[in-house]
Amino acid sequence: MEILASRVLFRPKDYARSVAFYRDGLGLAIAREYAGGTVFYAGQSLIELAGHGAPADGAPPFPGALWLQVRDIAAAQEQLRERGVPIARDARREPWGLHEMHVTDPDGVTLIFVEVPEDHPLRRDSRG
Repeated sequence: MEILASRVLFRPKDYARSVAFYRDGLGLAIAREYAGGTVFYAGQSLIELAGHGAPADGAPPFPGALWLQVRDIAAAQEQLRERGVPIARDARREPWGLHEMHVTDPDGVTLIFVEVPEDHPLRRDSRG
């Protein structure tokens, strides 16, 4: 099987509120809009909010988290605060070496903002 593209698709309970959060709060650029949906650029991926087919009341929450890499976690945290986005967990260095900060979207999805330090194994070429 060949995968040509991928994106994360959310069906928020309040479409307009979620669009405002991702567009204005996080400052993501819009890749595409269509009748009933908005697709945002998110690094090498896309986040799509569908205003149609919203989850039924009592639907289980999103079972994971979105991992979003940034260049400077402190600057990202300050920018989000300036935009009025509540920080669920302040940025800190984790035992595994990454700097992480948590934000929660309007539907309870955890967004993990990550800075990969220069000395982290993710920055090393493992090809030998």
